[in-house]
Amino acid sequence: MVSDDGRTTGAATFSPDPLFEFANSYKTTIPSNGDSADIYYPLIASSNINQIKTPIALLLPGSRVDISQYSQFANIVASYGFTVIVPEHIRSLPNFGFTGLLPETSQISHVIDFMLAENSNPNSPIAGTLDLDKLVLLGHSFGGAVGLTAIDNSCIYPVCEGEFQRPQQLQAAAFFATNTFVGIRKFIPIRNQGIPIALILGSQDGSSVTPQTTQTSYDLIQESPKALITIEGANHYGITNINNPPGARPDPNIPTLPQEKSIETIARWSALFLLAHTLGDRGALDYINNTGDSLDENVTVVIEEDAGK
Repeated sequence: MVSDDGRTTGAATFSPDPLFEFANSYKTTIPSNGDSADIYYPLIASSNINQIKTPIALLLPGSRVDISQYSQFANIVASYGFTVIVPEHIRSLPNFGFTGLLPETSQISHVIDFMLAENSNPNSPIAGTLDLDKLVLLGHSFGGAVGLTAIDNSCIYPVCEGEFQRPQQLQAAAFFATNTFVGIRKFIPIRNQGIPIALILGSQDGSSVTPQTTQTSYDLIQESPKALITIEGANHYGITNINNPPGARPDPNIPTLPQEKSIETIARWSALFLLAHTLGDRGALDYINNTGDSLDENVTVVIEEDAGK
């Protein structure tokens, strides 16, 4: 792990706090599909700007959830050394009588192409700062189902329309409050081919993403490393700025974990899992696999790690 002053840290000196004190954001539009998007990126000291390149983190939102609701979560993830893009995608699904905010797998290739262009655009705030060989996925609810099927390299309606090919840049994923049932109405084996996946859930989730259904999806992830991370007291919207955001289908269960604490906890565990499995951060890996749940009273972790690690 590289800290804000450019130092590399290992397990002996590891802190689970963000690497960067501040993150910034801007609004943009992805020309190839017309999606508006929010981009969050860490503020890197000028002395290190040419040395630190950040992986791209694509956050796929939940159904009917405005992308502004992920600003706190995305800002925290960015402060761990990721450039987070949150695109707003409007779809029409006549078979379901639905028109509104809903992600799909085609966004992944559009985002990769757009971020490649942004990295080369001298007028972009993130010009020259991206590690274009490293893409990670974040997702909430339906967005997580999109991400799971993308990792499986499958195209199943309604999370995917047309054709899809999993990009070679995809390194790891962390999804909150999701399973394939919320997207395609069935559980499927996820042929992840070694791509690490963390499924994070709230113990108070009152939607279809119960601990039991999340466990089912976790068991169907074919290869390790994988993690099942339970946030005690969070409900289905523990990741969004407010509980039951306007327009989204409400969760009847009231969270017992304060919203800001829930957001921070989900963001921290997501970011550290991705750091561990994308950048090979030994301290983050030890936190995820060994020490984190004993240090965090709100978290319970089940891990299946590669035998060689």
